[in-house]
Amino acid sequence: QVQLVESGGGLVQPGGSLGLSCAASIRVFSDYAMGWFRQAPGKEREVVAAISGSGLSTTYADSVKGRFTISRDNAKNMLSLQMNSLKPEDTAVYYCAARRYSLVARTSTSYDYWGQGTQVAVSS
Repeated sequence: QVQLVESGGGLVQPGGSLGLSCAASIRVFSDYAMGWFRQAPGKEREVVAAISGSGLSTTYADSVKGRFTISRDNAKNMLSLQMNSLKPEDTAVYYCAARRYSLVARTSTSYDYWGQGTQVAVSS
């Protein structure tokens, strides 16, 4: 049974930074590609960033390139998302997702397991 638990969301001012973490109960964590997705009210869920099982390959949404960094610690079964220069349009529920293949993917349908989500609000 795979479980993903996100933490680190909250309220931050525009231009600020926030870090998200996802603890994964996966036996061989490196066999799974991981992703961060987000969903704002009234909008579809979209990819934020994703990373391969080895951590060597990453992909980002154009809207967050240069501001967000995805990383993973396979020894600790942890996925992270460092978010800098946050904007009001980054406000959303952020979800951690796991894919039963090690290759990185950008579509939500490619992922098999999801966390419960954590709220990020960017506002002054």
